[in-house]
Amino acid sequence: MKDLMGRAIWDFYHNEDPKDLQTETSISELDELPVDYLFRDFEEMNKIEQKALKLSKGKTLDIGAGAGSHSLYLQNERNLDVTALDISPKSIEVCQSRGIQKAVAENMLHFEGETFDTILLLMNGTGIFQSLNVIDIYLKKLYSLLNEKGQILIDSTDILYMFDRDEDGGVYIPAEGYYGELDYTVHYKGESEDPIKWLYLDFTTLKNAVENNGFKIDKVIQDEDSYLAKLVKK
Repeated sequence: MKDLMGRAIWDFYHNEDPKDLQTETSISELDELPVDYLFRDFEEMNKIEQKALKLSKGKTLDIGAGAGSHSLYLQNERNLDVTALDISPKSIEVCQSRGIQKAVAENMLHFEGETFDTILLLMNGTGIFQSLNVIDIYLKKLYSLLNEKGQILIDSTDILYMFDRDEDGGVYIPAEGYYGELDYTVHYKGESEDPIKWLYLDFTTLKNAVENNGFKIDKVIQDEDSYLAKLVKK
């Protein structure tokens, strides 16, 4: 793994000629992702992120922590025992440099030994599930990491709006597979990662998946096509 996201975060934090990231998906063109966006404070975050951080409680695991902005807020402003977890080693280095006391570079499927009162998956947290074919593997892992009375706070976006519509309002979507399963590619300073699978889920599809894996689910907040959901054990 080239860890281009981590390199961009590291370059920005250390002021080593940082450039904006570029991202693209199998249904969208190249788009700029300013790296400073990953370092925003609470007031700059969207409604869904703010709501999730306000609802967080107890011992917390922040999966896909990136530059650590969510973890930093929970640790410093909410005084929570929080662990920042990310697959990117350079991102975790920056989390540690920013003062996050517990930061681990690990794939969530291999992370073990602790359980949590709150598990956060934000900024399209369902993306990490990759596809509907393997979502059960990730949900079973999350179940094992969650305390009996704990909560998972996860967000996603129904991307149906990105597909063409006809005059009658019908939507043209791919005939094969689920329309929220995309290939996602990151570019940085002329280099490209290999495409990864990334999953956007409408609420009903997420609901069906989590209920098949021992969870109850509620929609906490809806913001246009995006939403925040809360999962608890049945």
